[in-house]
Amino acid sequence: MKPEQAAEALIAGAGRIIRGKGSFLELLTAAILAKGHVLIEDYPGLGKTTVAKTVAKLIAGADGKPLLFKRIQFTPDLLPYDITGVDVFDPESRSFRFVPGPVLANIVLADEINRTTPKVQSALLEVMAERQVTIGASTHYPPLPFFVIATQNPIESEGTFPLPAAQLDRFMMRLSLGYPDRDAELSILEDNPSEHALNDLEPALTMEDFLAAQQAAEAVFCHRSLKEAIADTVRDTRTHRGFLLGASPRAALHLLEAVKALALVRGRDFVIDEDLVALGAPVLAHRLKLRDPRIGNGEKLIREICLARIDRIKTL
Repeated sequence: MKPEQAAEALIAGAGRIIRGKGSFLELLTAAILAKGHVLIEDYPGLGKTTVAKTVAKLIAGADGKPLLFKRIQFTPDLLPYDITGVDVFDPESRSFRFVPGPVLANIVLADEINRTTPKVQSALLEVMAERQVTIGASTHYPPLPFFVIATQNPIESEGTFPLPAAQLDRFMMRLSLGYPDRDAELSILEDNPSEHALNDLEPALTMEDFLAAQQAAEAVFCHRSLKEAIADTVRDTRTHRGFLLGASPRAALHLLEAVKALALVRGRDFVIDEDLVALGAPVLAHRLKLRDPRIGNGEKLIREICLARIDRIKTL
């Protein structure tokens, strides 16, 4: 299977369950192929959990079965070892053995991540950043591929612990499903895909096809002028009067990786300016701190900065 066909298979398979959200699935697929973690910020009941389950079922593991999927429901009383695992004493062997936690899976759904304490959030940060878990003197690694899909509700702040900038910076993209349109909602009422079609969903591609698509995304060509636009866009966020905190160099790397993957998803082996415009806000907005929160979440400002940089390229 060609890499672009693998991307199409993921989107088509997910579209059977997640109705009327083609643009969302396109960006989500790009993030996964770019080996990035995703933060889905949206209202309850829109299918955030279903998205993670669907992706896990669409990719076959080495044994032909779906990837290992684990869900962590974050609550204030959760402890770090509840997600990472713990060494347990075995009286028969008179030694300790490691019992892995749910974070050591291919796809981890961190549900309502802002409802747990910073101590637990930090435990998740290590595995997101380093792709490893350290327990005592031993280090354990999640299986590959590995990515985290985290969710949070944007309208409830009581009893929550906002994610620190260091952890937000580890997410390649922040996406939003949004409400379905009328036709999509009617189709959901007809057959309730999250209850029925999801159970019957078969893998759309093999592990080999998926890993090959990830490698192909890395190899997509990006012209130096577009790399300069990416660097200048990120640098503009640091000097723009609308932001107190700009984007980091890691954000620039994430943006480059994401635009390459999106180009592959759209059937190209090269990046164009539309890829940068499409991904500027999803990749950068959640990392920025607005000077005036009343203007929204910064996505409009990011889009304006991207368009300004693209216009400068076209005038050269």
